[in-house]
Amino acid sequence: MVLLDGTLVRTRRRTGDENRPNYSGKHKVHGLLFLALTDEKGNLVWISAAKPGRSSEITAARHNKICAKLREAGLGALADLGFVGLDDDPADPVIVTGCRATRGHPLTKAQKEANRLVSRERAANEHGFADLKNWRILTKVRMNARHSTALLRALLVLTNAEVSR
Repeated sequence: MVLLDGTLVRTRRRTGDENRPNYSGKHKVHGLLFLALTDEKGNLVWISAAKPGRSSEITAARHNKICAKLREAGLGALADLGFVGLDDDPADPVIVTGCRATRGHPLTKAQKEANRLVSRERAANEHGFADLKNWRILTKVRMNARHSTALLRALLVLTNAEVSR
């Protein structure tokens, strides 16, 4: 069992048209989107390649073929509501998300309780991101996605070494 989530790592804005894709309308800042898998204790296991900040989490997950890779590894994942509809095989789901309420159909008590259980288990995921974002060098990132991916993956190794001590 792993936990799946995405985060926006803020970047400094570069001038010119090349940085416009990095603007996240949701967060109202420039940044790069990363997906991460953590174990149930909150230790980061894997980080995706950087996507522009305007990308959504589900699009990045589809591009990285997360479902196929999890099936191949024999793993299941818990994810937030941003990943609803990602799993392509509803008969044998590999990604478990909560339930969304719609305008005309509020959630039942059982669905609310299921959402609480998923949220409770996913809390460890946020701790993994917090450990990673503690590195001061991330406040000065002003580079393209390829170099940022290499930097974040190096920080992932250092974070895991620091946390395991």
